[in-house]
Amino acid sequence: MQLKFVKMSGAGNDFVVADNRGGDFRPDPAIVARICDRRFGVGADGLLLVEPSKTADFFMRYYNADGSEAEMCGNGARCIARFYSERCGTTRRDLRFETRAGLIEATVSSSHVRLTMSEPHDLRLHQKIQLNGGPREYHFINTGVPHAVFFTDNADREMVQDVGAEVRHHKDFSPRGTNVDWVQRLGGDAIRVRTYERGVEAETLACGTGVVASGIVAHLVRGVPLPVKVTVQSGRVLEVNFSRAGERFGAVTLAGPAEYAFEGTLL
Repeated sequence: MQLKFVKMSGAGNDFVVADNRGGDFRPDPAIVARICDRRFGVGADGLLLVEPSKTADFFMRYYNADGSEAEMCGNGARCIARFYSERCGTTRRDLRFETRAGLIEATVSSSHVRLTMSEPHDLRLHQKIQLNGGPREYHFINTGVPHAVFFTDNADREMVQDVGAEVRHHKDFSPRGTNVDWVQRLGGDAIRVRTYERGVEAETLACGTGVVASGIVAHLVRGVPLPVKVTVQSGRVLEVNFSRAGERFGAVTLAGPAEYAFEGTLL
């Protein structure tokens, strides 16, 4: 079947986005991987589908580039919110949509989208992990998907591909694995983040849930003031804010760009 799509970018994290409310498109992992292939397909970090919801405006279904389905993607959520607001027969700018990680709220202002995320959980600070290069401290939090966060004095020197793969497949995170983030403090309210993404199995130019995880951990562990300004590998800056009462997080927001690249039809 043919599928009309829009190629979008959320701070360099790129996606194929399509309206599948009719349910005619039934992707399997091989089809998704072929669509996302950068030589034989459209090329993307993932596939986003707008699907029906009985309790919200729509359901966001997200597939990684390897064809696996994931619970959530922060940059993808901003893109699909703009896509729905402008391409799916509505002009509404305030939206609520379902993900496998919970309900997300979005405010769309042209190419800038602010998300109110589902509540992060499973926070574990000051953990130790034994890697090939020796022991390291990390901090863990699930912001819709799991993230292991490492602090570094120089993000450029980190072996993101090799160490990222090692941590992602480490027995401490089995069987599902984890995303991996390296955080460098830039001063004031600013940090820089590099992320190895599970499912893409490589570093991406941006990871929204990783930005949220890194912003939360940077505030809690290093005292970075809120809202945290996060520079990702593409050079774009996203903003993270939240409140906390005891062990509970509230009003967790992620704000940043959601941009169109081109549109086409899959044959």
